[in-house]
Amino acid sequence: MFTNFDVLETIDMVQKEHLDIRTITMGISLLPCIRETAEETALAVYDRVCSKAKDIVKTAESLSGEYGIPIVNKRVSVTPVSLITAAFPEKAGLVGKALDNAAKTLGIDFLGGYSALVHKATAAYERTFIQTIPEVLATTDRLCSSVNVGSTRSGINMEAVKMMGETFKEAARLTADKDGIGAAKLVAFCNAVEDNPFMAGAFHGVGEADVVVNVGVSGPGVVKHALEKIPEADLTDAAEMIKRTAFKITRAGQLVAKEAAKRLNAQFGIVDLSLAPTPAMGDSVAQILEELGVETVGGHGTTAALAMLNDAVKKGGVMASSRVGGLSGAFIPVSEDIGMIQAAEAGKITLDKLEAMTCVCSVGLDMIAISGDTPATTISAIIADEAAIGMINNKTTAVRVIPAPNKTVGDQVNFGGLLGRAPVMPVHNTDSSRLINRGGNIPAPIHSFKN
Repeated sequence: MFTNFDVLETIDMVQKEHLDIRTITMGISLLPCIRETAEETALAVYDRVCSKAKDIVKTAESLSGEYGIPIVNKRVSVTPVSLITAAFPEKAGLVGKALDNAAKTLGIDFLGGYSALVHKATAAYERTFIQTIPEVLATTDRLCSSVNVGSTRSGINMEAVKMMGETFKEAARLTADKDGIGAAKLVAFCNAVEDNPFMAGAFHGVGEADVVVNVGVSGPGVVKHALEKIPEADLTDAAEMIKRTAFKITRAGQLVAKEAAKRLNAQFGIVDLSLAPTPAMGDSVAQILEELGVETVGGHGTTAALAMLNDAVKKGGVMASSRVGGLSGAFIPVSEDIGMIQAAEAGKITLDKLEAMTCVCSVGLDMIAISGDTPATTISAIIADEAAIGMINNKTTAVRVIPAPNKTVGDQVNFGGLLGRAPVMPVHNTDSSRLINRGGNIPAPIHSFKN
C-alpha cells in the first residue's frame, strides 16, 4: 500500500533525481519465421516483429503518462539471427535489414539479436554469419549485434575471439564517417544471458517464451541523492541506504513491467536492476563512487566502492521483484556516463583500471574509444582478457570498444544522444598476435565441472 510520503518521494525521484524506466524490451521468438529461402524468411521476420510489437510504443507512452515515470527507450530483441539463417548464412544480411526496417516501422530506438552463440566452437554457418556483421551494421541504423565467445561451462573459443577483433575493426572502418558507430552497436560476450533488456547486447534466448516483456530500471541519480543525505555515515550504513533505494527503484520497474506485459499480450519476463548511466549531469555511476569517498573515479578505492555498490543494488532489488534477471548491477560505460567521461578526459581512469572494475560489476569494458590503428589482435586480446574474467568468476562480461578510424589518443568520438562522447584512450603497444593466432580453446575452469 502506497502512502502519501511514498507518492511524493517517487515524484521527487522523477523530477529531480533522474529516476526512469530505462527500457521496455519485448523479446520475440523468430523460430516460426524460418522458410526455405532468405527472402521468404526476411519477409516473415518483418511481419512477425511488426505484428507482435505493434503497440509497444503506444503502451509505453500510456504507462508513462499514467504512472508519471518516464519510459526512455522502447526496444525489441529477437532470437539470435545466426540460428534463423543457418541454411543461408551468406544472406543473413537480408534478415538484418528486415529487422532494421521493422524497428523503423515500429518507431523503436534499437533492435537487438543479430547475434551468434559460439562459446564452445564455431560452426561453418556461424563463421559466415559473423563475417556479415560489419556490413550489416554499416547499412542499418537501429540494429544491434552480439557474439558470445565463451562461458564458464565451455571455456573460451579463441577462434571466435580472433574473429571478433577483426569484426570490431571492420565495423568501425565501414562507419568511419560516423566515428566508427558500427562498433558501438556490437558486443562480444562471455556468459551472455538470454533475457537482457539492454542494448547493444540484447537477444531473445531459445529457452524463453514466445513473446516476453523485460524491463530495465535505472536510477544512478536517485542513489547518489540518497547517499548525499548521509555524508558522514560509515560504509555499512551507506550499503543499507543503497539497498533501500534499490528496492524502491525496482518496485517501480516491477509495476510497469507487469502492466506492460498484460497490455501487450506477452509474458512478464524479468526486471533488470542495473544502474545504467547517461551523459546527463547527475545520472552517473561514477559520481556515486565519488560520493562514497573516492576523489575521482579511477583512483585507489574505486574497485572496492564499486563492489559494494553492485552488491547492495542486487540485495535491495532482488526483494522487490518476483523475477530479477538480465545483467542487474552497475554499468560503467565510458561514453555514456558523464563522470567516466570527465575522468577519462583528465587521464584519471585507464583501460587497466576499468578492467579491474569489471571483476566486481555488471558487464565489462563498455563504450571505450581506442585509436583506429589498434591492431585487430590487440582488440582480440582485450576481449580474451575480459572473457577470462567472466569465465573464471562465473559472471557475464563483455567488450564494446570503438577503434575510432583516423583518430588517436587525445581525440574524441561523439555519437550524440544516449551513446554520448568519449576521449580516445590509450592501449598497451605490446604485440599479442602470437597468443591470438594460436587458436584453439582456453579450457573451462575446474569449478565448471558440476553436475
